[in-house]
Amino acid sequence: MERYLVENHNRLVLDSLEPGDLIAIKDHILYSHWAVYAGNEQVIHMTGNGPEGVVASDSGHSFSIAGKSFAKCVVKIENFWKVVANGIAKKNNKKDEENMPFRGRDIVRRALDMIGPIEYNLLWQNCEHFASWCRYDKKMSAQVDKVKAVRTLVVGIVVVGGLLHEILKLFKDDD
Repeated sequence: MERYLVENHNRLVLDSLEPGDLIAIKDHILYSHWAVYAGNEQVIHMTGNGPEGVVASDSGHSFSIAGKSFAKCVVKIENFWKVVANGIAKKNNKKDEENMPFRGRDIVRRALDMIGPIEYNLLWQNCEHFASWCRYDKKMSAQVDKVKAVRTLVVGIVVVGGLLHEILKLFKDDD
């Protein structure tokens, strides 16, 4: 029953898409995979390239440390249903509120021009950055921004905690 509901939801999303729309696919608890809708049930997306050259639809396996890529990525065009798989698709052009998108055909052309191997970096060049660049000519990732905000908050808490600890130590030493 659940699979039927997901498929029906994804069918409604697919029917609402125009070429150049961005799609966020919730296929993991922590993040969404992003793609550009090309039309005719085709999407263009940045995805992982496995060790044997087999492309996997889950780009979450690629990573980088200090800008050094440790897994290969590729931009490719694939069937919407293959990329969505068991995930839940959502048309997501929310960044249009603050950014001027290109025309649909120009967004698709930009995405098609990138087909092939591509550098991957979780913080600066992931699938959401790719999709945003195609639509707005700006690499943006709300997912990464949230992670950075949480990291900044945690660092701030640690620093304040350390300062409070030192201040309390000073008062204790005065006794």
